Amino acid sequence: MTLLADEVFMDPARLNEDYDARATVGVDGFAKEMARYRSQSEKMKLAYGLHFDITYCQKSGQALDIYGPTVNGNGPLLPVFLFIHGGYWRALSKADSAMMAGTLAANGIATVVIDYPLAPAAGIGDIVHAVRSAVAFIWRRGHEFGLDPQRISLGGSSAGGHLLATLLAPGWHAAFGVPTDVVKFAFPISGLFELAPLMKTPVQAWLALSDTSVADYSPMRHIPAPGCPITVAWAEGDPPGFKRQSEAFASLYKAAGAETDLLEVPHCNHFDVLMEWADPTSLLSRTLISGIFRNL
Repeated sequence: MTLLADEVFMDPARLNEDYDARATVGVDGFAKEMARYRSQSEKMKLAYGLHFDITYCQKSGQALDIYGPTVNGNGPLLPVFLFIHGGYWRALSKADSAMMAGTLAANGIATVVIDYPLAPAAGIGDIVHAVRSAVAFIWRRGHEFGLDPQRISLGGSSAGGHLLATLLAPGWHAAFGVPTDVVKFAFPISGLFELAPLMKTPVQAWLALSDTSVADYSPMRHIPAPGCPITVAWAEGDPPGFKRQSEAFASLYKAAGAETDLLEVPHCNHFDVLMEWADPTSLLSRTLISGIFRNL
């Protein structure tokens, strides 16, 4: 039983409203924000792109891109920030996800953005397997690309926040050949950490959750004890469900003994909050950089 157990008894119409992020910005607003994601990421590709379309998961054929300051082959390895995009597990890609690359490069940090298999063609288990494979790839082969496998931090937005949290869960590391402390800092934004309520929303149409997959892949049911330091953030304009989930997950994570900070980002919605990372002076950027270097 989780802190969100009562949500499964809520009226489906209320649940749909509480988890409908697009409704908070409208059709035109959503299209505008997606265009900003792509435009900013393309700028970062030209300015900071280092390596592209590197296959990290042979099973799914998924690939990643690497951004950062110019890497000297004989220089020190760079701390790495792995970002997992949102899109309710069915949309977006690494091409939309590099908005923070310039901010991080200016601070000597590499950015890795990934594709993962999308629903409905892929189930939630396949998607989780892919993102865990991405971490394993950086751990095993990151040094080949100037990345320090000992200094991996994570970020993720919305569904990407959920996938980030599955990387903090215990019990998967040995099968992927990585140490249990492979992640040094995590920063989910507007994440989803308990999947059960989504079975009563339109998300179920493409995610096809079962009781077993909900139990296996709801991070609130798999809290590490303790986990790495984490900042759990959400936008002031987020739908209520995302706020509830973020606060509940942070409460459990902190109770298990980990350093846990909470941050509500003012004057932002579920989508434009990510663009705060394109501004090196923003609160979100400053919090990210300090978190990455907190224990390095």
